[in-house]
Amino acid sequence: MVNEEPLTREKSAPAAAPATTAAPAPKPRGRPRSFDRETALEQAVLAFWEHGYEATCVSDLTRVMGIGAPSLYAAFGDKQSLFAEVVQAYGVKHGAFGDRALAEEPTARAAIGRMLKEAAAEYTDPGHPHGCLVIHAATNCTTPEVEASLRERRNANIAAFESRVEEDVAAGELSAGTDAAALARYAGAILQGMSQQARDGASREELEAVAEIAMEFWPRT
Repeated sequence: MVNEEPLTREKSAPAAAPATTAAPAPKPRGRPRSFDRETALEQAVLAFWEHGYEATCVSDLTRVMGIGAPSLYAAFGDKQSLFAEVVQAYGVKHGAFGDRALAEEPTARAAIGRMLKEAAAEYTDPGHPHGCLVIHAATNCTTPEVEASLRERRNANIAAFESRVEEDVAAGELSAGTDAAALARYAGAILQGMSQQARDGASREELEAVAEIAMEFWPRT
């Protein structure tokens, strides 16, 4: 009997590793802004400064800012929120001359005199709308929150003037009987009047003359 060779099993090919599916790339959370935020904000400053709060609509803002309404709302919130940021930006860039004068000058008289003179230049600068945004934007304003915020800011300026006058009284620069509140209101009235005069076409030289006359009536020791 012939012995048969044992059958040998063919080696099977190793099982292929299961295919791995690449993890999907994370989706971006939002489209990157395609505009410069600071530039757009400055354009909003100029729009509100020129036309006031009520007369400046969202379509005006998107046009001058060069963005669509969705981008405006995403970056700045609604119109009222944007305006609040506009007022802050205006105070830092265009309206800071008053705070500097109060902080740097040795007396209230010197500070107010410098402030009025610099206001004559700032309010008539051809590079931007004339006058003061904080004063002009409140014209015909029917939004109570906006009107109140602007009024508070103006009254804060008057309070700063009064505090500076009181310092002069305490230092003997002004007599003890000086009415600090009335003198502060006087300075505020001149400043606000100069803003409106600038809107009406008064020149820098004309407003500087007003400032000089106003300071002639400032009390001395």
